[in-house]
Amino acid sequence: MSVFQGASFLSLDTKGRLSMPTRHRDALNAAAANPLTFTKHPHGCLMLFPRNEWERFRERIAALPMQAQWWKRIFLGNAMEVEMDASARLLVAPELRAAAGISKDAVLLGMGAYFELWDAQQYAAQEAQAMQAQMPDVLKDFSF
Repeated sequence: MSVFQGASFLSLDTKGRLSMPTRHRDALNAAAANPLTFTKHPHGCLMLFPRNEWERFRERIAALPMQAQWWKRIFLGNAMEVEMDASARLLVAPELRAAAGISKDAVLLGMGAYFELWDAQQYAAQEAQAMQAQMPDVLKDFSF
């Protein structure tokens, strides 16, 4: 299993495609990760999963009880498979770009087993807000 980490600042082209950074491209190719899957994230960004991680995530979401039916719709109903083309580009569907407010400048974050794709301005604003807020209790005893 590949571990994806780090931030990449990208620009989507006029067709809504992003170029996968080389450091992630090589790991995805080695894992034969095509197709990849985009879906919505509750924080307003998109999640991007390699195939094996998407299947694990999808199974966990599908197993949720009926009270979580709307979250099933949000995650599974908005999922879209994409193939990385020969130039290592991914097409982000217009409806997903609109849902995440991504027009041109974006941030791709490696989050371990998957990626988050954010509108660059929205990410910067939310990161600044988080940095100004109190540290969550779960991190109070964490040693840096």
